[in-house]
Amino acid sequence: MSGASAAPVPPPGTPIAVPIAEHSVWERITNWAAENRTLVYTIAGVSVVVTSAGIVYYLSNDSKPKSTQPKLSKKERRKRKEQDRSADPEKKSDSQPADASSKQAKPATVEGADELPTITEESVESLSAEQRKDYAQQLKASGNKAYGSKDYNKAIELYSQAILCKPDPIFYSNRAACYNALSVWDKVVEDTTAAINLDPDYVKALNRRANAYEHLESYSDALLDFTASCIIDEFKNESSANAVERLLKKVAEQKAEEIIKSKNPSKLPSPTFVSNYIQSFRVKDRPLGLEDNEELSPDSGKGQLQIGLRAMERKTHEGYEEAAIAFEKALEFGDLAPYEALAYNLRGTFRTLRGLTQEALADMDKSIELDPSMTQSYVKRASMHLEQGARDKATEDLDKAVQQNDQDPDIYYHRAQLLFIHSEFQEAAKDYQKSIDLDSAFIFSHIQLGVTQYKMGSIASSMATFRRCIKNFEKVPDVYNYYGELLLDQGKHDEAIQKFDTAMEMEKQTKPMAMNVLPLINKALALFQQKSEFTEAEKLCEKALIIDPECDIAVATMAQLLLQQGKVTDALKYFERAAELARTPGEIVNALSYAEATRTQLQVQEKYPQLASKLQGMGGPGFPGR
Repeated sequence: MSGASAAPVPPPGTPIAVPIAEHSVWERITNWAAENRTLVYTIAGVSVVVTSAGIVYYLSNDSKPKSTQPKLSKKERRKRKEQDRSADPEKKSDSQPADASSKQAKPATVEGADELPTITEESVESLSAEQRKDYAQQLKASGNKAYGSKDYNKAIELYSQAILCKPDPIFYSNRAACYNALSVWDKVVEDTTAAINLDPDYVKALNRRANAYEHLESYSDALLDFTASCIIDEFKNESSANAVERLLKKVAEQKAEEIIKSKNPSKLPSPTFVSNYIQSFRVKDRPLGLEDNEELSPDSGKGQLQIGLRAMERKTHEGYEEAAIAFEKALEFGDLAPYEALAYNLRGTFRTLRGLTQEALADMDKSIELDPSMTQSYVKRASMHLEQGARDKATEDLDKAVQQNDQDPDIYYHRAQLLFIHSEFQEAAKDYQKSIDLDSAFIFSHIQLGVTQYKMGSIASSMATFRRCIKNFEKVPDVYNYYGELLLDQGKHDEAIQKFDTAMEMEKQTKPMAMNVLPLINKALALFQQKSEFTEAEKLCEKALIIDPECDIAVATMAQLLLQQGKVTDALKYFERAAELARTPGEIVNALSYAEATRTQLQVQEKYPQLASKLQGMGGPGFPGR
C-alpha cells in the first residue's frame, strides 16, 4: 500500500503531549497485524477484510465448492432451509433466542414412538443388537418430530432412550440442542462433550458446546472450541470465525482488568515513552535558584526539586525514576515558594506517566490554582482529558492556555497534536505553522507539519518539508526516522532503511546512554514486513530490548516477528510481556487479544492432536506448509 492514505494516524485517546512518532510505530504494527491476522488466528485459505465493524473473513474464490444443483430463488431457499431446520436439530442454528418458542403454537402430539416399548437401562439389556439399532433410529426420528414441534422435554426423553439403545454422537448432540433451546447450558456442555468424545471432529457439537460455554461466561473454553471448529471446517463457517474474533476480545478484556488491578502504580513506562513525552515540550532553563551552582539541602523541598530536575536531564531510566521520587518528596517536605506550582506540575507529570490519572489531574488543578500563568499545566491537563476521551475538556484547557499566553509556541504544537489525532489535518497544519512562526528551533513542529501535509495528500509539500528539515536539523535523528516512515509508506524500502540507519547512527553518537530505540524497531518492521529478512530483524529487536527492556513496542514487534516464523510458544511469551508493559487499557486489550489467539492455537494442538496435521495441510503458522 502506498500514498497518503496509509500514513499512520494514532487513535483517539492518544496523549497529545506525546509525539506521534511512537504511536505511528504502534499503528504500523497494528495495521500489519490486522492485515496478517491469519498468522495469529491460524487461518489459511481465506481473505481477511478489515471493515468498520471489525475483522470479517471471506472465502477465497478457489476454495468455494461448486454446486451442481439448479439455483433456487431466495424465497425458495429460505423456505427449504426453515423446513430442514424445524425437522432436525442437527440443521437448526443454536444462535436463535432461547425464548423464541414462546411465540409459537402449542406443541403437536408426537406419534410413532408410542408403538415402541419404553426403553430403560434394564429393558435394553433384553434387546438384540438389531433391535437396538432399529429402535434407536425410530426414537431419533420421533425425537426430531418432537423437536420440530418445540416439545423439547418430550424430545429429550426420546433422545435419551435412543442413547440407551445406541450411544451415537448425533443423539447426544440432538439432545444438547433441546437443552440449548431450554437454556440449560450445563446440560448442553455435558451432552456435546459426550458427542465430541465419540467423534472429535464433530463440528456441530463443538459449535454447540462453544455457544453454551459463552452463555456460561467460560470464554476461554468457548474460544478454544470455536477455534477447533474453524480449523476442522477450514474457516468456511463465517459465523464461527466471527465468534473467534468476538471471544478473543472478551477474554482479553477479562484478563486486562486483572492486569490493571495488579499494576504497580509506582512503576514508570519505558524510557522511550517517557523521553518522547518530556521532549514534546520545549526545553527551558531551570528557574533561578535551582541551578547546579546553588547548594540546596536534600532534606528540603527545594533541594528535592533540584535533584529531580537534574535527574530528568540525564534522560535515562534511572534518572526518570529518581526524578519521580524526588518530586514526590519535594511536596512532602514543603517550603517550595516560589516553585510550588512547578512542583505540582512535575509531580503530576510523572503521575500521569505512571497511569495515576486522577492523582495527576489533581496536581495539575493545584498547579493552575497556584499559578494560572503556567500554560504548560493547562496543556498537560488537556492531554490527560484527551486520554480519557474527554475531547471537549481538552480543547477547553488549550483555549485557556492561549488566553493566558497567546505567544507560547508549545500550546499551538499540542493543540495541533489534538487536531491531528482526530484527522482534522488542515487545522492541525495551521497550528503547527503557528508554532514554527513563534519558535522555529523546535524540530517536532516541522516534522509534524510534514507528516500532516502527507496525510492531506500533499506529498510533494511533505517531502519538501522533510528536505528542509534535513538541511536545517541535519544532526537530529528524529528527522530521519520520520522521513524513513513516509518513504516506507511510498514503497521506497531501500531509501527508508537508509534513513533508519542514519537515525540509529546519530542516536549512538548523540545519546549513547539514552538512545531512542524507535529507528531500530522501524528498521526491524521494514525488514520482516517488506523483505522477510527475519534474522536481521530479530537482532534489531533484541538490541532495542537491551537498550530499553521496558519498551512495549519493541516487545510487540518481537512477538509478531517470532509468530511469523512459526515460533508460537516464544511469541506467546512476548505478547504476554507486551500486555504487562502496555500503559493504557486499549493497548493492554490489543496485546492480550494476540496473546490469547496464540495461546488458543497451542491449546487446540494439545487438546485436539488430530488437528495438527490438518493445520499443516492448511499451511498454518508453525508448520512447514505455510
